[in-house]
Amino acid sequence: MTDHVHLNPTRKHDFVFLFDITDGNPNGDPDAAGMPRTDPETMQGLVTDVAIKRKIRNMISLLGEGKPGTDIYVQAGVSLNSQHERAYTELKLDSGKDSIPRAQRWMCETFYDVRMFGAVMSTGKGDNGKAAKTAGRVQGPLQIGFSRSIHPVLTQEHGITRVTRTREDADKETEMGSKHTIPYGLYRGVGHYSAPLANRTGVTSEDLALLWRSFTLMFEHDRAAARTEMALRGLYIFTHPDAYGSAPAHILTDTITITPDTKQPHTTPIRAFTDYTITINETAIPDAITLTKIVG
Repeated sequence: MTDHVHLNPTRKHDFVFLFDITDGNPNGDPDAAGMPRTDPETMQGLVTDVAIKRKIRNMISLLGEGKPGTDIYVQAGVSLNSQHERAYTELKLDSGKDSIPRAQRWMCETFYDVRMFGAVMSTGKGDNGKAAKTAGRVQGPLQIGFSRSIHPVLTQEHGITRVTRTREDADKETEMGSKHTIPYGLYRGVGHYSAPLANRTGVTSEDLALLWRSFTLMFEHDRAAARTEMALRGLYIFTHPDAYGSAPAHILTDTITITPDTKQPHTTPIRAFTDYTITINETAIPDAITLTKIVG
């Protein structure tokens, strides 16, 4: 494990990831007609943790298709309660509190996202006074926060037309619509992996390898008209010498700084990743911490 410490599930890991988008919408807000999410005070762009984890889940489904332990618990069109039913059916369990620990262990072994992200699996309700088929609550070892753009982003609305009518009785041959984009944004996200919690859910080195590979590919297989130019620009993993960590996470993640390139004129808008300079202050990283640069 010395050459690949970032794959060691018994150590604590903190990581920083950078991604950008050009002429697209990285994460639309349904409460704002699909406009890119922003901080209203600073106008910096935001991407939710849910959006990033959805891309990881989708990538795990592709990379792990047909492999044991890579099923996805949270997926479109599948109810959570039906996933719990699978555990009870597979293990031939009766509803009741005594069955919950066994069902929970099966869920962790079967579903990658339960094992890594955790889940609240107590959503079932019993029928006719019978106990519900639930699997309790699992605290996941991997936590990802909101990603925030380095600079404010300019949200734009573009009018579009459609030559086909929605209804046969529509008066106009052409219908109007809109698309929301930002010209450019570089986003920074942070994640944390807890080895003690991973020990409870059964995370393996293969799970970590799958995680980091999913990060490198998640934008490549999530293309859409609003995300044609979205790319991972950096993935930096700080590995501690033990399970609990030898330095606060923020000290490590703060060693990576992103600043405008000095060659860029102050009055020129930032429109490309090359307009930035990424700096790592490796002298500020404690000797016991290992930095692995997957991308960047």
